[in-house]
Amino acid sequence: MDQIKIARALLSVSDKTGIVELATALAAQGVELVSTGGTATALRDAGLSVRDISDLTGFPEMMDGRVKTLHPKVHGGLLAVRGNAEHEASMAEHAIGPIDLVVVNLYPFAQTVARGADRETIIENIDIGGPSMVRSAAKNHESVAILTDPADYPLVHGATTTLEQRRKFAAKAYAATAAYDSMISSWFAFADQGEAFPETLNLSLKRGQALRYGENPHQSAAFYAATGPAAQGIGQARQVQGKELSYNNYNDADAALELISEFRDGPPTAVIVKHANPCGVASGETLAEAYAAAFACDTVSAFGGIIAVNRPLDRATAEQITSIFTEVVVAPGADEDALALFAAKKNLRLLLTDGLPNPARPGLMAKSITGGWLVQSRDNGIVGPAELKVVTKRQPTERELADCLFAWTVAKHVKSNAIVYAKDGSTAGVGAGQMNRLESARIAAWKAKDAADKAGWAEPRTLGSAVASDAFFPFADGLLAAVEAGATAVIQPGGSIRDEEVIAAADAAGLAMVFTGMRHFRH
Repeated sequence: MDQIKIARALLSVSDKTGIVELATALAAQGVELVSTGGTATALRDAGLSVRDISDLTGFPEMMDGRVKTLHPKVHGGLLAVRGNAEHEASMAEHAIGPIDLVVVNLYPFAQTVARGADRETIIENIDIGGPSMVRSAAKNHESVAILTDPADYPLVHGATTTLEQRRKFAAKAYAATAAYDSMISSWFAFADQGEAFPETLNLSLKRGQALRYGENPHQSAAFYAATGPAAQGIGQARQVQGKELSYNNYNDADAALELISEFRDGPPTAVIVKHANPCGVASGETLAEAYAAAFACDTVSAFGGIIAVNRPLDRATAEQITSIFTEVVVAPGADEDALALFAAKKNLRLLLTDGLPNPARPGLMAKSITGGWLVQSRDNGIVGPAELKVVTKRQPTERELADCLFAWTVAKHVKSNAIVYAKDGSTAGVGAGQMNRLESARIAAWKAKDAADKAGWAEPRTLGSAVASDAFFPFADGLLAAVEAGATAVIQPGGSIRDEEVIAAADAAGLAMVFTGMRHFRH
């Protein structure tokens, strides 16, 4: 059958949004309303006539509500194939009446976990009867409509459904139960059992926005948000203005946010990203000073870039940002003056995150490969002064040590092979994504010289800088390129079979060098 008139509806929801309006509309069309527990109470309070589920089944709700809808008179009414003589004979023999519409949303499991409830409370918020009804109704969608999303309620206010509608409702219903079970299995695996990599990894994602295209116009794309608890990130940011975000905007903005979050407890800092690589990072006394220093590092790459800051945007910073073409700005907030300046740039996307994620948070990262996925823990490693090992004869000065740690933090977010020069809390040159470390060191030095030429400085900022390498120097040549650029201090993981050769070269050049014992490859 295509169009079906709803004669009986079963309503059992945790989220009561829109349920009274739906029930009122159905009752006005002569639909019999059957309901459970709190839903029945809410409908009666609204003046509606409701039949209790216990009256339908002949059994009371029992075991603290654990058992109420798990009954043949419910599932028989849902699963019976209309027009099937055998099914209809069974219904008649056992006094099972058909149910034409089921309205269910499930116990708030994810919300219960998110608020830090104890284990017993979490277990009690695993819905059993709800998913069972959803699956039964969805399986028999030829005759039964299943609603799991309050946004769909108005579609059945007229008490009729079409086959096309019922198919769409069924697809959405199975997606809802799959996501629900995924959240439960993830909680058991990660939180309850403490597994790092469970035997079966379920990812539950909800489409947030269809994108115009992917990395290139011939690729299609969409943004999906995690359905369970998630970090405060780009997916949760509020877009204040500008065009829709593209696939590349999302990717670059996420890279910028991940890097700026490293400085969430530090001084005012600005990050400029291009193609997921930082091209300028700086800290300063004010946000405007920090942005100016970051911009000076690479004024060419900054054009059309992605900017992230660790303080609410003010007018002085907004004036600088809006002076050139910028794709996206990410910030924890913005004052009225800054918002007014950005409003004049209609195409600029402004994302406000109302905070920054914790860079040390746990989590998994997944990458698709042919025939499967690679899954790893987040690179949340953080190195402080206490973890550093001085391996040269000369100790780093206090300023050199600060520049080393600054450069190291930035290098963590640069594609390998990564070399970063930094001086006085600002990047001087960034070398990214080369096939050997020597070329990255040379490119970063060349970019620093180019920045000095454009700014009219007497010398590049690599003179007297610290240089960070995301992995060990396999040969002394990369280190010697840094010496040639004017670096006086080096931070690197160490661990090469030629460490002694590299240390000897550093000593010969009068460098101070520290090992972190940790590398930061980023592919």
